[in-house]
Amino acid sequence: MSKKILITGGTGFIGHHLAKKCLKFNWSVTSLSTKKPAKQRKLNKVKYKTCDLFNDKKIKKILAIDYDYVVNLAGYVDHSNKSKTMRSHYYGCKKISEYFLKSKIQKFVQVGSSIEYGKIRSPQIEKKTNKQKTFSTYGKAKLLSTKHLLNLYRKFKFPAVILRLYLVYGPGQDVNRVIPITILNAIKNKKFNCSDGLQYRDFVHIDDVTDAIIKTLRTNKVSGNIFNIGSGQPVQIKKIILKICRLVGSGRPQFGKIKLRKDEISSLYPDISRAKKILNWKPKINLNLGLLKTVNYYRKNG
Repeated sequence: MSKKILITGGTGFIGHHLAKKCLKFNWSVTSLSTKKPAKQRKLNKVKYKTCDLFNDKKIKKILAIDYDYVVNLAGYVDHSNKSKTMRSHYYGCKKISEYFLKSKIQKFVQVGSSIEYGKIRSPQIEKKTNKQKTFSTYGKAKLLSTKHLLNLYRKFKFPAVILRLYLVYGPGQDVNRVIPITILNAIKNKKFNCSDGLQYRDFVHIDDVTDAIIKTLRTNKVSGNIFNIGSGQPVQIKKIILKICRLVGSGRPQFGKIKLRKDEISSLYPDISRAKKILNWKPKINLNLGLLKTVNYYRKNG
């Protein structure tokens, strides 16, 4: 049977790719966001609804549908405004989950973040979720959301699952992340400033991320759990930048020109064995192939 899915934040990078994958299953897809989709992200069969989560009168009409699944991707991308960050990422999650508390949804997937672990040593493991101290408003908002949803599961068996994503990349990502920034500068053969690039990070391709979300929605008896979603293979930022420049055949990175933040973590990557075992998920797109696909996209689309 065709499923009905609501994607909050469905006009963003991950939301767009997830909606596109859901349409392949002939699911009925509704996107809820504060803005209309950009032209390149608009999908013909998706029902786009624009509304602030805190507009009670309007939101009740939009949510008065028997959805099977809800995936929460909502929240401001710009985290410089602390009150907006907390409002959209924590209070927004709280609001949307409580709307569905008395409904019959089969799964509520909260898209969390690796930053919830704070400075817990890598490889980071889900079981250590209550021991960490976050060091940013965004991290605090995401961790509070996780704790809120797990509490709803314990009290009411609310079917919440948290996916903690690491650094997602791929075609169509906004140009405010290290991979698209590097690709576009390399294509233009520009000089561009970088940090020393000695920090290690975990990059996971968008297709693997949407696959993980779909597997979570379709897997029984996983509510009340947290899963790390990453490649499980950390790579040095400097190596990523140089690899992209080699793929493009140009680009002049200026390493050491940008100072690292005081709270910068030197090594950030997950243990993904839990997702492999319980969700039967593992990343399929290695870094070389993923970067090639991403470079080819920006060459065609700019």
